Amino acid sequence: MPPDQTVNPIVHLLPPILIFMIFYFLLIKPQKEKQNQQKQMLSHLKKNDQVVTSSGIHGTIVNLKDTTVVIRIDDNARIEVDKEAIATIKGSAEKTASA
Repeated sequence: MPPDQTVNPIVHLLPPILIFMIFYFLLIKPQKEKQNQQKQMLSHLKKNDQVVTSSGIHGTIVNLKDTTVVIRIDDNARIEVDKEAIATIKGSAEKTASA
């Protein structure tokens, strides 16, 4: 048998480091970018934007408050939802009216 050889401790740390790097680039980083885009989109909300909520309700922003938004979904129907419930901005009513 060969004499006892000691293995460098860094060799034992390589697999967990590689796994963490894979998780970071495949899961953590894209999720953070998506959260930043959502936060930026919510900060640019304005009156008359056409939006879709996370539950699929389509409407036009009538009033903005600190944490909520009032959305007109029909001529006489308005609902108040959290800003965080806004999933996408379809466009501005002013842009679609002029197009």
